[in-house]
Amino acid sequence: MCGIVGYIGKEKNALNILINGLKALEYRGYDSAGIAYFNKNKIITIKEKGKIEELEKIIDYSIESNIGIAHTRWATCGDATKINAHPHSCGKITIVHNGIIENYDDLKEQVKKDNYKLISETDSEIIAVLLNKYYEEYNDIIKAIVKTKQIIKGSYAIAIICADIQDKIYAIRKDSPLIVAKNENASFIASDVPAILNYTNKYMILNENEIAIL
Repeated sequence: MCGIVGYIGKEKNALNILINGLKALEYRGYDSAGIAYFNKNKIITIKEKGKIEELEKIIDYSIESNIGIAHTRWATCGDATKINAHPHSCGKITIVHNGIIENYDDLKEQVKKDNYKLISETDSEIIAVLLNKYYEEYNDIIKAIVKTKQIIKGSYAIAIICADIQDKIYAIRKDSPLIVAKNENASFIASDVPAILNYTNKYMILNENEIAIL
């Protein structure tokens, strides 16, 4: 099972918080890991095959950031490779995803008609593609999330950041666990409680089909 962690707060140690959260979810099993965070007004994505320790070798913990998302992946759709690891990006959208997109094959053919070539072998990448498509169309991230939710079928817990919106994380779930949590200085999302217990015990389970804005 995959793991999700997200953080936004006053402290600029997002990389430490994200990696510590992922380590707390190692019991779920995984074969790759990655993080995405804002730095100097850009989304930076780092991911690696193997254990979290391999990811840490290429992370510079001196970088300051107060927002990011992270993921540990257990390969189901596509091999255990760096390119298939999360996060996945398209245009201004970057996401991490737990679950299975059951109509992935149909959606893949649809985006091909839009002249978009998928980079990875994963069903998760299609979520970033659709979100970016509808974000460009509506210029509204919530409308893009709602439209994408109407199209994809299956189970999902998704965390989303957008290059144009550097002070928010968005999340949604259906048939896949996701919690939201907070303390005085920060908000968090995670696929399970251990990821946030070092920072807060105030959390709630996100409702089915509910959109969270952190």
